[in-house]
Amino acid sequence: MKRVVFAVPGSLDTPTGGYAYDRRIIAELRHLGWEVDYLDIGEGFPAPDEATRAAARALLAAIPAGRPIVLDGLALGVLPDIAAELASRHPLVALVHHPLALESGLTTERADALRRSERAALAEVREVVVTSPATAKLVASDYGVPAERITVARPGNDPVPLSAREPNDIPHLLSVGSVVPRKGFDILVSALAMLADIPWRLTIVGDLTRDPSEAAKLQDLISRHRLTGHIETTGAVAHSHLATLYGKADLFVLASRFEGYGMAYAEALSHGLPVIGTTAGAIPDTIPQGAGLLVAPDDIAALAAALRRVIVDTDERRRLSAAALAAARTLPTWQDSAAIFAATLERLA
Repeated sequence: MKRVVFAVPGSLDTPTGGYAYDRRIIAELRHLGWEVDYLDIGEGFPAPDEATRAAARALLAAIPAGRPIVLDGLALGVLPDIAAELASRHPLVALVHHPLALESGLTTERADALRRSERAALAEVREVVVTSPATAKLVASDYGVPAERITVARPGNDPVPLSAREPNDIPHLLSVGSVVPRKGFDILVSALAMLADIPWRLTIVGDLTRDPSEAAKLQDLISRHRLTGHIETTGAVAHSHLATLYGKADLFVLASRFEGYGMAYAEALSHGLPVIGTTAGAIPDTIPQGAGLLVAPDDIAALAAALRRVIVDTDERRRLSAAALAAARTLPTWQDSAAIFAATLERLA
């Protein structure tokens, strides 16, 4: 029996793309015949308190010697000492969704500390799995991981049954992502404030509890720009409800400051939505040229111009929609992604 431990900080039901990736890869590995033990090593990462750190060390130390461990980068990056302890008894795989130091809103000192810590932790593992070619390049160039130890296993995509999409009388924009600084919702709202002369409405879907301060700032910004009647924030929703929202939208927009992959962007492609995003991180890997309009991160004026162009031009929306569907057909399935991940685990033997 092929057996592996997936060590993840917190519940797999946490509503983020990273946890969704972990959840699906675990499920698909089981379909491939792997016995996968899911180990929740505690909440609060990447800033665990001492009690959480001690509990994580005890949980990981209890794993039988020799068993492979996949350690999610959200925790691994701040546990270099524990990684060193484990490496003497286990084959370790790091799963890096995006480098911790590239989270938005960090002080320079905090970002530097995270970069040093994650670099030290990655030096202890045998294999590193990342979710995009762009992240692979970062891990090699900035974190000193040899390219031959890095595997790209992009998130998979589920087939989406498509029906004829009729444009809404008022163009409906959809944005999906946890309300944290990295997702750039402040930039999006500021850009939309420049479009008061044309009709539109926006639904923001994403966890409002991960960063309550950022969620409060977002609501304040919406109020200050007098956009309360135009913008709805739903919080996290069930996958079935999210699929309905994708189906009713006219275009997708997300002004991320960095993405290690951008699962919401890929999901928008699968639903045939025109995509407006940024050039940050792996987003250009996910949204090929012609399938969306990408602008520099934090460029409010450029984002506003791209939004105006797609909102007012129905023909442009149709063109981008067709290109999005074509791009979606090139995306991997979850079965493809799990097969790549499984091959990495096989190499540990």
